[in-house]
Amino acid sequence: MTEALDWWRTATVYQIYVRSFADSNGDGVGDLEGIRSRLDYLKDLGVDAVWLTPFYPSPMVDNGYDVADPRDVDPLFGDLATFDRLLADAHARGIKVTVDVVPNHTSSQHPWFQAALASPPGSPERARYWFRDGKGPDGDEPPNNWQSCFKGPAWTRVADGQWYLHLFTPEQPDLNWSNPEVVADFHRTLRFWLDRGVDGFRIDVAHGMAKPADLPDMDPRAMFNVVEHANYYDPRLNNEGVLELHEGIRRVLDEYPGTAAIGEVWTFDDEQMSQYIAPGRLHLGFNFRLALTEFDADKLRAAIDRSLAAPLSVGAPPTWTLSNHDVWRQVSRYGDGEIGLARARAMALVELALPGVVYLYNGEELGLPNGPLTEEQSTDPGGTSDMQGSRDVARIPLPWSGDMPPFGFTTGQRTWLPMPVEWADRTVEKQEADRSSTLWLYRDALRLRKTHPAMSGDTVSWEDAPPGCFVMRREGGLRCVLNSSDAPVDLPPGEVLLASSQVQDGKLQPNAAAWLV
Repeated sequence: MTEALDWWRTATVYQIYVRSFADSNGDGVGDLEGIRSRLDYLKDLGVDAVWLTPFYPSPMVDNGYDVADPRDVDPLFGDLATFDRLLADAHARGIKVTVDVVPNHTSSQHPWFQAALASPPGSPERARYWFRDGKGPDGDEPPNNWQSCFKGPAWTRVADGQWYLHLFTPEQPDLNWSNPEVVADFHRTLRFWLDRGVDGFRIDVAHGMAKPADLPDMDPRAMFNVVEHANYYDPRLNNEGVLELHEGIRRVLDEYPGTAAIGEVWTFDDEQMSQYIAPGRLHLGFNFRLALTEFDADKLRAAIDRSLAAPLSVGAPPTWTLSNHDVWRQVSRYGDGEIGLARARAMALVELALPGVVYLYNGEELGLPNGPLTEEQSTDPGGTSDMQGSRDVARIPLPWSGDMPPFGFTTGQRTWLPMPVEWADRTVEKQEADRSSTLWLYRDALRLRKTHPAMSGDTVSWEDAPPGCFVMRREGGLRCVLNSSDAPVDLPPGEVLLASSQVQDGKLQPNAAAWLV
């Protein structure tokens, strides 16, 4: 029984970007019924759970992360009855369902924020958000120097002269979590979905919910924390008070045995990460180290060691991911073309050989690269004019079948983001017919991950390896060999269970990985 309740400790979770997975009604936007129609595909793939991105009523300024009502379904995606059918059908196939929740902010169209705009300074309605007077003789300067995580200042002025805080777009005002009414309402949202039968939550911006009361200025260099793996002073995020908020969330989930929450926590401080997932707080914390590490065996080994240390120190399982809806696809990060695909296939075996929880992003099992988009085609409010900052390049709809766009994604002619003709050889249909495809590599790896006794144990050790390579060993006996060098290398003795490219004369090719016992 305990093992069933702790499913999340070793799960493979498949992230579904709802807009881009499958469209059931021909409007070019993915929806809940589309997901329901493809559940057998997910069962055949071998995942344990899905994570659905927001499907709530929203003006879609940030593609659903600007939530106007967290306890309903936007008509674009279906309705509550459709969600209930999806949940029941997924459970019938042994697939858990977790959903995104967005506690840091609401949409500016949320009834609470509309009431705040209609109310005077100092009112209870404004106390649900961060309204403040400005600086300067006329209050015409923002209350502090905080910057939006997207672009521009994190403050917008309203008609009566006050300013409100938004860490993202102006249409996403931040909630004031020091207000008990905000806490109680979010707990109500959690129970609403838990009572319907969901198995857990992914908590968006879980590190941003608490702000210091005096709202001090930030170090401008903190905008580069993610890029530089640094921790310049940033009072916008990772404030100590957020831990108490997660303790409250954990108490709600503990009322529903077998459910779990993972937090989106951007920090490169290992001690800080361990605090988020200490007993009585979040079950899991997203670990982005693999996704932010280049294809280099030594750097990847260091990232793995650090990623294991923090969670294991507090009894939590480690988590792993190579991409998601906010991160470029690994094929493109690793060089695009054949070399990018080869490295992405190798990294799939590295990731799936690791103990703990793995998060896959829809389409990575097809070896999809970023899609080519222009600024005019992108809908991402956090993007840049040269598209280098666009997240939409990793959100192109999935190709299912056929030789031309829309590749079976929709019965209509257009998709919400255009699909490249070049994906004709990467459709599910084509790859299911090719036993050497990336889709089959994932299917085989997931089957072995679940069933092979060599995959047991919570830790890994390292064996001697040639330069540019590593040999990682699981306690159960599995060896994962990665070759990031430019030359073939001899594999250690053992039976090859699976390889990302053909093994020739006992040698592992460059940009490849293999599993041995």
